[in-house]
Amino acid sequence: MKTCLLSVLVLISASACQSQLKEDEHLLENMMSRESGQFQYFLDHRDSLEIQIIYTQINRAANNRPSFRSFYFNVDSSRYFYPASTVKLPVALLSLEKLNQLHIRGLDKFTTMYNDSVYSGQVSVLKDSTSETGLPSIAHYIKKILITSDNDAHNRLYEFMGQCEANEILQQKGYTIRLLHRLDRALTPDENRHTEAIRFVRNDTILYHQPMLINDSIPKKETVLKGVAHIRQDTLVKEPFDFSYKNFFSLTEQQYLLRSFLFPETADAKKRFNITDEDRKFVLQYMSQLPTETKFPAYACDTAYYPAYAKYLMFGDSRDPIPSAIRIFNKVGDAYGYLIDNAYIIDFDQGVEFLLSAVIHANIDGIYNDGEYEYKTLGYPFMKNLGQLIYQYELERKREKKPNL
Repeated sequence: MKTCLLSVLVLISASACQSQLKEDEHLLENMMSRESGQFQYFLDHRDSLEIQIIYTQINRAANNRPSFRSFYFNVDSSRYFYPASTVKLPVALLSLEKLNQLHIRGLDKFTTMYNDSVYSGQVSVLKDSTSETGLPSIAHYIKKILITSDNDAHNRLYEFMGQCEANEILQQKGYTIRLLHRLDRALTPDENRHTEAIRFVRNDTILYHQPMLINDSIPKKETVLKGVAHIRQDTLVKEPFDFSYKNFFSLTEQQYLLRSFLFPETADAKKRFNITDEDRKFVLQYMSQLPTETKFPAYACDTAYYPAYAKYLMFGDSRDPIPSAIRIFNKVGDAYGYLIDNAYIIDFDQGVEFLLSAVIHANIDGIYNDGEYEYKTLGYPFMKNLGQLIYQYELERKREKKPNL
């Protein structure tokens, strides 16, 4: 009986401590400080690990309209980090927007799209064995991008958009995003400026042909050098790695872009993407769909893809199944030691929803391109524990109105 009473008192005490957390500019740091066993190392090395976190609470009005309140940890939008695959989300949305603006009868995201090599470094595409039809399309590329973060799929949309057009449209929308290269392909800046010719074909009829697009100028905003050395053509070069002509996508921009897509009615009009309701539902479906739920591509049959694949926040690299009530709408990235997740997390059973975005640089020795990064020992545990920390806080957080999810 005494043991049971003691347990109840401990739970009450823990709950009281939870409620005493002051929701101010130090909230995230205070939350992590209370779990020092998991987070003290990261708090002590926040700058060397280049950690940035944005946690946004979502509160609903009587009409279910959301409002947002954000908390920040070590966020500096001017400090460069390599965004890796997180750039794929804006490119996917831009591609859907471009298709709609072409307004060609019979041309949609499911139409067969062929890529034709017409310049150095380019690769033609005439089939896609992973699709249900065996043919490539914008829709299938977006599925592969959102479910498993497929690099080649992203590159095909990069070809469709063209480097100049993609950057100009994002700038017009008010986003500070720089898209300068394909992913996972070692190409020169000149090769990245030239994109493949595109053909959309239905029943052997060419509905739209796009010639090679060329970006005549790539503004270099600043020199960005990182680390102490890098590998170039299997040789160790004892000089910092140059990120000056790499992509750029700050964490604040990442979360705002995701929020603008999820809740367009709350976003600045110019920052929205001009896509149809059907397109939006399509993206939402595959942004949250798990590999184990997917037949085309055959991820459900591929042991390399576990349920929580590419769901770093809350689950890291865990092979355990995700509870059925939880859905995560997100886009991750990992490259050069950077691990990033930009997520909207829902628990339908508990009526919980929140936005959480984070980046950590798990490259302790400062050598790039050597494949030796601390993802497993630092990156994944940090992401998993951070997601769980915020989720547990959200379970206890009082809401005036329960969201209709």
